[in-house]
Amino acid sequence: MTEQQAQAVEPGPETAPAGALATAETPEPAPEQAPAPESPTPAKDRRVLRAVLRWTAAVVVFAAVGAGTAYEIAGMERTDVPGLATESDGRWDYPTLTRPPLPSGSPRPFAEENTAEAHYADPRALLLPAPAGATADPALRGDDGWLPTEDFLKEFADDDERADLRQMLKDDGLRHIAARGWTTKDGTRTRIYLLRFDTSVIVDDLAGRLAPFGAPGYRLRGTETSVADEGFANLPWQGDFARWAYTESKPYGTEQVRQAYLGAGDILAVIVQSRKGTAASVPFRQTVTLQSQLLG
Repeated sequence: MTEQQAQAVEPGPETAPAGALATAETPEPAPEQAPAPESPTPAKDRRVLRAVLRWTAAVVVFAAVGAGTAYEIAGMERTDVPGLATESDGRWDYPTLTRPPLPSGSPRPFAEENTAEAHYADPRALLLPAPAGATADPALRGDDGWLPTEDFLKEFADDDERADLRQMLKDDGLRHIAARGWTTKDGTRTRIYLLRFDTSVIVDDLAGRLAPFGAPGYRLRGTETSVADEGFANLPWQGDFARWAYTESKPYGTEQVRQAYLGAGDILAVIVQSRKGTAASVPFRQTVTLQSQLLG
């Protein structure tokens, strides 16, 4: 055997030895069969397959949309969902409240650096706006938005008490009275008065005389006996100032009167609501709370 022939039959690393190839009892491979021809899918089956795919895609889409809709409804207030709105509890529809801008560099009334608790905004801009559907009371507009003291004193029933209060306001240095009033469709009349003084010390003293513990210090027109509104006093209060509220107790005349006093820094707020029959507590408390937010 020549050297070239030996190299030709020498097994390589991936090759079986030459002797093995010669002596192995390996069955001969069966004759290779030609593959069977593919049977074409009937047209009807293809249409069914496409329909199934379309419906599967549609189910996925509707499931996604349904999940999104459920998420939106779950994130909405109950009263925003048609058919799920709860019955009104008597609250009025007030517009969105916005505090008026302050002069540049002026602090808010109850800021730590405002030790005088002074309101630098115009008191006329601090009045609560009327709710939707209410009719404004033109008698409380005054001249340029400032109400004469005598018009405010008309709220009080007794001549001697009016005279005493008139002198008190003069001695305390009353600067302005901003007022607003309206009547809602149910006949409730609302009057709000913001009395502005030089300091919060004066307001604290005046509030103590107008709104002592248990009953108001001065009787309003149309009232006989008024007592502390305990239900109002027990409500959570977020304001930085004191509040006092009273309601006319039975038996009262043709209408019931509710009244509240807010000693808000250099402003004393007087809020009166009256209605033939019974004056509802919910809109009264709502009105007092919102007015306090504008003063805070």
